[in-house]
Amino acid sequence: MKCYLGIDVGSVSTNLVVINDNYQVLEKLYLRTQGRPIDTIQLGLKQLKEKIGDLKIKGVGTTGSARNLAGVIVGADIVKNEITAHAVAAANEVSGVRTVLEIGGQDSKIIILREGVVTDFAMNTVCAAGTGSFLDQQASRLNIPIKEFGSLALKAENPVRIAGRCSVFAESDMIHKQQLGHSLEDIIAGLCEALVRNYLNNVGQGKEILGPILFQGGVAANQGIKEAFATELGEEIIVPQHHDVMGALGSAILAKEAIKQKKESSFKGFDVSGFSYNVSSFECDGCPNGCEIINIYQEEELVARWGFKCPKWEAV
Repeated sequence: MKCYLGIDVGSVSTNLVVINDNYQVLEKLYLRTQGRPIDTIQLGLKQLKEKIGDLKIKGVGTTGSARNLAGVIVGADIVKNEITAHAVAAANEVSGVRTVLEIGGQDSKIIILREGVVTDFAMNTVCAAGTGSFLDQQASRLNIPIKEFGSLALKAENPVRIAGRCSVFAESDMIHKQQLGHSLEDIIAGLCEALVRNYLNNVGQGKEILGPILFQGGVAANQGIKEAFATELGEEIIVPQHHDVMGALGSAILAKEAIKQKKESSFKGFDVSGFSYNVSSFECDGCPNGCEIINIYQEEELVARWGFKCPKWEAV
């Protein structure tokens, strides 16, 4: 059986997905990056090898904020940005999808597709309000398992209005509402509504949001957020089965397409989980640009370098 691997390395999570020729997900992993992308990639490959056994990987794609680093480590056949990967996965999941709402651990994005082609997109990487990390923080503060956060919101009878434009103000407003005696369910529902308003007024501002609408990312598991989107937009919100690893799924699909143009995959194999990697950097003083040059070493051998704006440091 021919299999294809997709890897999505973000600031919060590192996701790995293996698909077959029919785009069916055979295995998937969702791991916390914890500020150690290289170690997490190696751990993911080690765990994946134990899961898939003798299945052969015929192509590999990487995406996410650390996509270039991941590509060097595993020997990726294609490296693509998150917008492309999420759009490809969404189009594969629902034919004719026209809007993708994606909320991850540290950022959020919206992707507009028309006839299978990305025509517009926007990202918010500045403010944490509405992201998974903020919801995790609030769930922890309220001593509520994050998995129960959304279901509690659905039990609200009179959701309160929470200021959601800033994570600091949102938390302060939640505490104030608690002190006034509002129920926990009403406060959580109010927070979900506030975060959706914030998303639509910032990331979604000026965008033509049409159905079918897919809601992706780890936050899509939150039923309260999903219902708040449905209410605000007046449309059905579709949460795909593999909503938490759609970036990795899109990368695997892209790898399958990319390998058609190559005779053989560049994948280094699962043995890279045992290699030693080191990263160093220095500032080039050759011109006023002052580029920070990043070196990646595999077993003391320089395997990649980036950060330069001229050809001076291209050779490795």
